[in-house]
Amino acid sequence: MPKALLDFMGFKFFFWSNEEKRIHVHVCKGNPRANATKFWVTHDGVELAYNDDSISSDDLNKIQKYIWANRDTIIARWVQYFGL
Repeated sequence: MPKALLDFMGFKFFFWSNEEKRIHVHVCKGNPRANATKFWVTHDGVELAYNDDSISSDDLNKIQKYIWANRDTIIARWVQYFGL
């Protein structure tokens, strides 16, 4: 479970190994876990997959913008880690 980005607003951004092939990042506070809030990431956008951590909509918007600004880094780290 490598980190995808540096922590932001107290949230951790990470990959959960071999969960699914579509590029995505999990987000949570505290200990990382497979069912943490999840965003799908592409070169064209960032989409909320689910919010099982019940992160507020205000924080979700900030997180989504942070992921958007760093999507190239996330994709590069995904490819490096998973070898796609």
